[in-house]
Amino acid sequence: MSRTIALAGDPHVGVYSRTFEDIAFVPPGTPQEYCDALREDLGVDLVTTTIQGSAIIGSLLAGNSRGVVVSGLIAGDERTALEDYREVLLLESSMNAAGNVILANDSFAAVHPDMPQEAAEEVGLCLGVPVIRLTLGGIKTVGMAGYATNRGVLVHPRAGEREIALLERVTDLPVGLGSVNMGSGLIGTGLVANSKGYIAGSMTTGFELGRIEEVFGFLE
Repeated sequence: MSRTIALAGDPHVGVYSRTFEDIAFVPPGTPQEYCDALREDLGVDLVTTTIQGSAIIGSLLAGNSRGVVVSGLIAGDERTALEDYREVLLLESSMNAAGNVILANDSFAAVHPDMPQEAAEEVGLCLGVPVIRLTLGGIKTVGMAGYATNRGVLVHPRAGEREIALLERVTDLPVGLGSVNMGSGLIGTGLVANSKGYIAGSMTTGFELGRIEEVFGFLE
């Protein structure tokens, strides 16, 4: 059963955790209620770590079933925690908040349009997918302005026809407009999801949940 939830009172659940098909990365001290929701609704095992000593894992980590991308400033023990589960790519450029600047699933990756070409190519190699440069609603931090699973892609409600067309060139999954937490177009800040389920921020409305379920194929 999918649900809305807060993490220690904060509805921006996507900022603090990153979920894949099999695992979810969460920071130390994550409340048990939230951990249980991830296990039950998304069917994942949990990995507890920080990234650069920070709890904002969702903003600093991106990836798919093959690999993960993270800042080159990550600590050695944090990198080891990731390498137990995925191939790890370190972003060495100043644009290193990977969760903010990369939108990815198992079939494509979209990156901040100003990401250096070499870095964008490395992302594609690590994740094993084609890479496009993209904005969503004119927002360059595509990892926060959209959310991609292996069942669909939910994007900022102001995303234009050209932006959506670029996505549709690299995926045959449904692409739809939506929002979270009472109208926020920064979908990645308020949603965690995979092909098995989702959890949205506690302020997400019934209408917004309906769009999430429609795009990701959870309507009964």
